[in-house]
Amino acid sequence: MSYNWFAQIYDELMDNTLYDKWLAYTADRVSPTDTVLELGCGTGILGIMLTKAGYDVTGLDLSEEMLSLAYDRQIDEETAFPLIQRDMRELSELPEYESVICYSDALCYMTDEQELLTVFKEVHSCLSSGGVFLFDVHSILKINDFLETSFHAEVESIFFAWDSYEGDPPYSVEHHLSFFVHTEQNKYERFEEVHKERTYPLETYVKLLEQAGFKTVEVTADFDEEVTAESKRWFFEAKK
Repeated sequence: MSYNWFAQIYDELMDNTLYDKWLAYTADRVSPTDTVLELGCGTGILGIMLTKAGYDVTGLDLSEEMLSLAYDRQIDEETAFPLIQRDMRELSELPEYESVICYSDALCYMTDEQELLTVFKEVHSCLSSGGVFLFDVHSILKINDFLETSFHAEVESIFFAWDSYEGDPPYSVEHHLSFFVHTEQNKYERFEEVHKERTYPLETYVKLLEQAGFKTVEVTADFDEEVTAESKRWFFEAKK
């Protein structure tokens, strides 16, 4: 999976109202004096908002392209916090944090339960005693909504086509992205990316969090709502 071209248009595709909601969700559960590790920090929008709210933030992402955009955004916003390029399955060498957050369904990129459990164990190991892990994932309903959908648009000099298909594992989807980039020679160059996402029954997440050592797990939907059959995004608050 590559974020090379997707990173360039990621912010244009995002619903920017979500960032205020993620900020509020975090602020309700994390003290502003806490150290915060953001997994899958992407282009740094939420990290900057948290920093401006007084949090001591570190951003982590596997994508060099995303982190480059996050660094540029820090300069534009005159805000600075550490950015780390690392796989969220490998956190053991990091210092302890009082809270870890992971939003925008970044955990849905884990390909199986073992990878998910590995992340949960790594997060548990880098949390201080009593620390909290906050994250969201697609519900099964949301994954099903993606299936057999197509989306086409043009952002700046990039035309792209986004087609989603059912993946091989249960509750999974494959997003096939084609980018047509306008060159200086007045031609279009084509690039392809495939992004695979997977979710699990809600009970599976709770089971794996408990296996990783978390003492309590609370679940809501679509930020602070009760979980129902119509919920699109599940939110988890797990305490060490």
